[in-house]
Amino acid sequence: MTLEEKILARIKPSPEEKKKLEEVASELLEKVSKAARTLEVSDIIPKLVGSAARNTWISGTHDLDIFISFPADTSRDDLENNGLLIAREVAKEGENIEERYAEHPYLNMHYGGFDVDLVPCFAVDSASEIISAVDRTPFHNEFIKMAIPGREDDVLIMKQFMKGTGTYGSELRTQGFSGYLTELLTIHYGSFRNTLRNACNWKPGLTIDMLEHGSIKHKDPLVVIDPTDPKRNVAAALSMNQFARFIDAAREYTEEPTEEFFFPKQKKAMKDDEIIDMITSRRSSFVAICFTPPDLVDDILYPQLDKMEHSVRSLFEEYEFQVLNSGYWVNEEAMILIELTTSQLPLVKKHRGPPVWAYGHAKGFKDKYIGSDELFSLYLEDGFYVADIRRKFSTAKELLEGRMHHCSLGKHLGKAVESGFTVLENTDIAKINDPGFRRFLRKWEQGK
Repeated sequence: MTLEEKILARIKPSPEEKKKLEEVASELLEKVSKAARTLEVSDIIPKLVGSAARNTWISGTHDLDIFISFPADTSRDDLENNGLLIAREVAKEGENIEERYAEHPYLNMHYGGFDVDLVPCFAVDSASEIISAVDRTPFHNEFIKMAIPGREDDVLIMKQFMKGTGTYGSELRTQGFSGYLTELLTIHYGSFRNTLRNACNWKPGLTIDMLEHGSIKHKDPLVVIDPTDPKRNVAAALSMNQFARFIDAAREYTEEPTEEFFFPKQKKAMKDDEIIDMITSRRSSFVAICFTPPDLVDDILYPQLDKMEHSVRSLFEEYEFQVLNSGYWVNEEAMILIELTTSQLPLVKKHRGPPVWAYGHAKGFKDKYIGSDELFSLYLEDGFYVADIRRKFSTAKELLEGRMHHCSLGKHLGKAVESGFTVLENTDIAKINDPGFRRFLRKWEQGK
């Protein structure tokens, strides 16, 4: 048995598991139809969509997406109101019921051992005529069901490879490959192995247009034109880092395939002495901004964390601290971690002024600094006035405490940071005991 056959044996749903899914899905579809009749909502068509409908779901992944399809001429208010009424009626026998909101409201629940989304949508004639973003999903469903036969196993292996390498998932937390994108790549290249072989030579700007019907130019790292919508890039959510990460993983696997690409061992939480050794061996400075995160869904929280990380980096660079690396981590506590060449700069800063022959500017420069508490010394250098002045902030901690409120942090994180934050430096970071954070620190560990 080959490695990939072994992987498939672990991830392919058993006949019993498939039967269970089909039974629960059929039950829910019937409940949607019955609820619509009870509530006298006409012309409703319930549909099972997603990987469960396409036979590309991994064993143990118990997710069901049930779409409640309304005629295209339905008003948005009617779709939202009646869609939720139907969903609530169906959910009477469910558990952990939660109403959520994307572009419009939908309902999530646990039912029969499955995580179920009940999603209203418009039954438009084509994916290029969508009224809401979810309307194109049924078209994806039909295309994949038509094109996928014979390649389902390759999709399963590819999905597990992406999960194992951390590149699977198009949500903003991951910015990787969506399930639909994974299916399209496998269909386009024909197999798991052939996709990886081609990925070894990918470059930013690669365009895959299976139907040769794309009508818009895209500037993303990878462009895969949606077979159901010529204007849409299915890979728009894929970041440059994840694009590169997949290429690197494809090359490594092609050279030396191992099971760890699919099922990596969980990193061990770093011990106190390991954290201290890592920090002292690098001879750099670590600065952590710790605060209590607001209770937000991932697709709102993670973009704001990303924005905060970049804004803090910019703040340090503006005040002449050199940034080496950065990252963020969140659980019960949130943290932006910045690695600097040094967290303390000289108190003196050299400020070059105008040339001596620029009379008006030169006089203004001298008048500004002579007698000022900021000034250490004023002199001429190569015809220019130079003032050695006192820095406003000579340490990273002082800078953060004095200027964090000027950073662009996002609406929710701005309020959270305003409520209070703590700055930890260097080995004080070892005071944080959360195992997840200590695994996150492995990113900086040398030689591992």
